[in-house]
Amino acid sequence: MSFYDLWQQQDWDALALAINSKTVADVERALTKPKRDWQDFLALISPAADRYLEPMAQDSRTLTRQRFGNNLGLYVPLYLSNLCANECDYCGFTMSNRIKRHTLSEQEIELELDAVKRMGFDNILLVTGEHETKVGMDHFRRVVPQVKARFSYLQMEVQPLATEQYQELKTLGLDAVMVYQETYHRRTYAQHHLRGNKTDFRFRLETPDRLGQAGIDKIGIGALLGLANWRVEAAMVALHLDYLQRTYWRSRYSVSFPRLRPCTGGLEPVSPVGERQLLQLICALRLFAPEVDLSLSTRESERFRDNVFALGVTTASAASSTRPGGYAEPSEDLEQFSIDDARSPQQVAAAIAAVGMQPVWKDWDRAYSG
Repeated sequence: MSFYDLWQQQDWDALALAINSKTVADVERALTKPKRDWQDFLALISPAADRYLEPMAQDSRTLTRQRFGNNLGLYVPLYLSNLCANECDYCGFTMSNRIKRHTLSEQEIELELDAVKRMGFDNILLVTGEHETKVGMDHFRRVVPQVKARFSYLQMEVQPLATEQYQELKTLGLDAVMVYQETYHRRTYAQHHLRGNKTDFRFRLETPDRLGQAGIDKIGIGALLGLANWRVEAAMVALHLDYLQRTYWRSRYSVSFPRLRPCTGGLEPVSPVGERQLLQLICALRLFAPEVDLSLSTRESERFRDNVFALGVTTASAASSTRPGGYAEPSEDLEQFSIDDARSPQQVAAAIAAVGMQPVWKDWDRAYSG
């Protein structure tokens, strides 16, 4: 049994119809319940819920403060390599792009870690393109201990691995893994993933199961909003989250809300998600899962991020570079996608403080690990 079995039971078109058929009465019922189920979530992401965005935002704010206090965690992504053996038409790293490929050396990584430390971060996300032979387990065995020696909390966003590989990386210092399905619509998935191991829809879909089995502390999921009907994608993310929480209850969870961003060779969204709709989704997720980390990246504008920081988000990136290197010194390597909020970590922290929140630079302290 894995989430794939539950996914197979879902009918995409029927789910779209169910969401669009939700009424004002369904939304009001969901808002009055102390604990919401998946059907309530469908009501909260429906078109009928748009007029209730203000009370949803206020309830989201209240629930977030009750569970997380006024804290908002900051992290930074560090891109180790733009090598990739996949063909994905929405990503700047796709293998057909004729770009300069670069993998950071051990010395370059140290310079990047120094620069990131100077910015104040103690929570780092390691990112690579998906290239198993050149940026695979042998590479991770060297890099994870090197980075963990400098940071209290280490996250990774790399190609899906086997359960035993995640278990090994956990012993080396890995704390969290982010793995996004991109789209839960299989036909759309096949249209955008043309070559490479990423064409295996099921293997990617079952990655959070393997992470749970490996006992990873935090598992991050999400969909790339814009590839298919965003409301149905959100429904599948919520269903996946609920399954994982019930099945692998020892792990913590986070949900991210990446929207398609411009990149070299990229494409336009089929199902555009405006800022109002994105806020609706964030609030609906918070009302559905009060205990889950909700993360907002620098893909979004500083104006939107500043307005949402107090309404449900609990973690955010800052000063992100989406190319290998770029923190220690300017890098000309191709970025994976363009960011929108280009402020310094101190400027983002000040914006967080301005809305009554406390910026937190680490997710966990080694002292708590016994």
